[in-house]
Amino acid sequence: MDLDVFVAAHQAEWHRLEALSRRRRLTGEEADELVTLYQRATSHLAQVQATAPDPTVEGRLTTLVARGRSAVTGARNSSWRDAGRYYTVSFPAALYRSRRWWIPIALLSLLGAALLAWWIATHPEVRDSVVAPDQLRQLTKPGGEYETYYTDRPASSFAAQVWTNNAWIAAQCLVFGVVLGLPVLWVLFQNVMNLGIGLGLMASAGRLDLFLGLLLPHGLLELTAVFVAAGMGLRLGWTIIDPGPRTRLTALAEAGRATIGMAVGLATALFVSGILEAFVTPSGLPTWARIGIGVVAEVLFLLYALVLGRRAAALGESGESGDVEEADRTDLRPVAA
Repeated sequence: MDLDVFVAAHQAEWHRLEALSRRRRLTGEEADELVTLYQRATSHLAQVQATAPDPTVEGRLTTLVARGRSAVTGARNSSWRDAGRYYTVSFPAALYRSRRWWIPIALLSLLGAALLAWWIATHPEVRDSVVAPDQLRQLTKPGGEYETYYTDRPASSFAAQVWTNNAWIAAQCLVFGVVLGLPVLWVLFQNVMNLGIGLGLMASAGRLDLFLGLLLPHGLLELTAVFVAAGMGLRLGWTIIDPGPRTRLTALAEAGRATIGMAVGLATALFVSGILEAFVTPSGLPTWARIGIGVVAEVLFLLYALVLGRRAAALGESGESGDVEEADRTDLRPVAA
């Protein structure tokens, strides 16, 4: 394709599209013309990208298509409605659609932590290789480090620290998916090791009940959020390997938007778990009450993900995927089947 001839042939259409896109009011005929010119400009951009890539022409057409698309669909401003839709539709739908990833990850991780804890608790030589006897006493004795961890700092600053740390772990799991998800496995391994070692050491000291009473009020929701993040990260990595019927770039863009979109929702869940860890875990409430609060928070999250999420995922003809709304996605160039 001769690019100069192509530009000369369609220059008038592009100028007309630009002029119509800038108008605030259009007649019926002008609105029909705007839609037609916008569709042609989208096709022209695809032709240039496919047969005669040129940064200048591509840049101009990309800007023109974006402006025309905004004029055709109408500009959207973020509002409380968008936030409400995110928490009632997009986020639960993404949780539900990714359940085949994060639920097995949660079960396998908890099983791994339980086996590690049993191994440490029942094999003194393994326990001694993990921590020296003097350090073990400091960790597990009444008033030891495991017990005072939740009470040696002001609750408000502790909540902020816990939330920041856990949100960072979740963000790592989400972002690391773009490198085939391999670093996600390392993050999971570290969490399983920390959990299993803590359980095993306290069990060996005969204080497992105390440890569970301190862990469960916040840990159920906290661990679930981390497992969800890991599942989404691994799903994103798998999309790179097997994009399905879509192009790899398109599949990665869709999965990536849904994955990064999970960050806000998971940060909210981790904020709740941080509040529980700072104000409920070290409180003077009976152990059964503290654990009960943690169980209620976990059950509510699971109902939100699996019941509300199922309904949200069933919305529309093709279902809600957790991706941004169709009107906010970029136009895609048609590809051969």
